[in-house]
Amino acid sequence: MTRAPEEDPENGATSVATPLADPEPVDGPRQLPVWQEMALLLAVALVLAVMIKAFFMQAFYIPSASMDDTLVQNDRILVQKVSYWGGAGPHRGDIVVFADPGGWLDASETRSGGGPLARVLETVGLYPTGGHLVKRVIGVGGDEVKCCDAHGRITVNGVPLNERSYLAPGEKPSLTDFDVRVKPGYLWVQGDNRSNSADSRVHLGDPGGGQVPADDVVGKVFAVVWPLGHATVLHTPATFRSVR
Repeated sequence: MTRAPEEDPENGATSVATPLADPEPVDGPRQLPVWQEMALLLAVALVLAVMIKAFFMQAFYIPSASMDDTLVQNDRILVQKVSYWGGAGPHRGDIVVFADPGGWLDASETRSGGGPLARVLETVGLYPTGGHLVKRVIGVGGDEVKCCDAHGRITVNGVPLNERSYLAPGEKPSLTDFDVRVKPGYLWVQGDNRSNSADSRVHLGDPGGGQVPADDVVGKVFAVVWPLGHATVLHTPATFRSVR
């Protein structure tokens, strides 16, 4: 914009103001469009979620009643992997999620947790439900697991287990007699709902003798996070501490 001519009060001359130049642009970071910022944030969040799933923890859905009353149908659980870093395997008493050793699951136990969000998460591998089982580790490699002693208790290396803290009232330790030696690198697992759990006992006649490879374990269940009324942190029962 050019200013109008002005008279110099001292000599009567007319002066003309020079045009005002537009300010120089200031260098700085370019602002991304909102949709690009959202896409970038979602991509970063997805990468972080995949890394957390791969190395730290993972969410699972309980599709059956085989772990009642510790874990009930429709529970959402968190499985942590840190406990088994450095080659440390599962311990007696741990509740673990593991891949199907082969033919253990039926269709009702491989369905997803339902709902659009659960299906999206399952699609990207953050909420896997099919092809996995959840059971309690009763024996590890080298253990002799036997049922039952004169008092109807399961014994591990001759030590009877007091399972009252996690078996439902009136639930017997086992309706099936067995005496097995767990192979190195394998686990003997059972559901807490002993009368309704297709676990190691049911698969004694399989090629693997009902034992689960420790390498198939995804991680240790440490918390129920949904529904809120059943949310809790899980601990290893004290009875397993006496087993050697």
